[in-house]
Amino acid sequence: MAKTDTAPFRADIVGSFLRPASLKQARADYAQNKISLQQLRAAEDAAIRDLVQKEKEVGLQAVTDGEFRRRYWHLDFLAALDGVEEVKAEHWSVAFKDRQPKAATLKITGKVDFGSHPFLEHFRFLQSIAEGTLCKMTIPSPSMLHLICCVREEHYQPISLYQDQQALFQDIATAYQKAVRAFYDAGCRYLQLDDTSWGEFCDQEKRKAYAARGLNLDEIARAYVRVINQILEAKPDDMVITMHICRGNFRSTWFSSGGYEPVAEILFGGCHVDGFFLEYDSDRAGSFEPLRFIQNQKVVLGLITSKYPQLEKEADVRRRVEEASQYVKLDQLCLSPQCGFSSTEEGNLMTEEQQWEKVRFVKKVAAQIWP
Repeated sequence: MAKTDTAPFRADIVGSFLRPASLKQARADYAQNKISLQQLRAAEDAAIRDLVQKEKEVGLQAVTDGEFRRRYWHLDFLAALDGVEEVKAEHWSVAFKDRQPKAATLKITGKVDFGSHPFLEHFRFLQSIAEGTLCKMTIPSPSMLHLICCVREEHYQPISLYQDQQALFQDIATAYQKAVRAFYDAGCRYLQLDDTSWGEFCDQEKRKAYAARGLNLDEIARAYVRVINQILEAKPDDMVITMHICRGNFRSTWFSSGGYEPVAEILFGGCHVDGFFLEYDSDRAGSFEPLRFIQNQKVVLGLITSKYPQLEKEADVRRRVEEASQYVKLDQLCLSPQCGFSSTEEGNLMTEEQQWEKVRFVKKVAAQIWP
């Protein structure tokens, strides 16, 4: 099996990287009014330039900006949509194991639209410094907006515009179609939708809790797939759109457990993304058997944990790829860390060097499997 020149790649990454100390200091200084917004942006630019150079040095075929301009992997993007506001919260909308992020949530306050979104400039900067290397843009899946505002929120009251939930789904789809076209026009050919809703829908305890509230997760899951497929209708042929699924990633902790079986047929069998990045670094992700529903998409196996610095054993990774190939052809498989290294600005519990050791390990093992 040969290397592939089409994303996702045999050795790939999810997207986020640990924020360097210089950037963390700049953010702290800005929060205390010690530096200007312009100075913070300059610090972000410098950190991203350095990151892209390191990504290229380790041989990645696509680079990201590490999500260095964000506090959270999802809220920054979603709150910048028209009709959506970030609001303070007493606690996070899901409970992580042992640690909790800074509490915040979202509220739909008006007509949802893409608008003049700041992430377009984020991508344009990345593109300008990549010097011809493919640039991967990561944004939260449209499912996350509905999940946070309408599913996790026990006291959700729709605004008058969205008394009919289908109207909300339609506006979300339209907004994301605009996003796809806008990123494409900016030069993006590799876009990733990050989505923890599916990991949540795999968790039997969460399924029971939602059912007790009268929510039918299978119906919601089908609606999410319909929205995503509608969005993909706007995708040009030379653009790759993938989906990354995980069960939570904050300071090396998680919030969901359970294999993919409860969502496999609906998601893998029905969603038309070009590839799935799937968490498979622990027993919490279950077996490979749900992959039997995969169609012709690539499957990027997240067998390398981004939560802990210890390196996996090469033989174990190769064996697990072989096990997965019983359900998906080896030529459709790729390898990556199971998630980013810093889904929030705080980052996971490892050093930057340990982070790069993980990436180099992915490259090494992938080269052995697909020489």
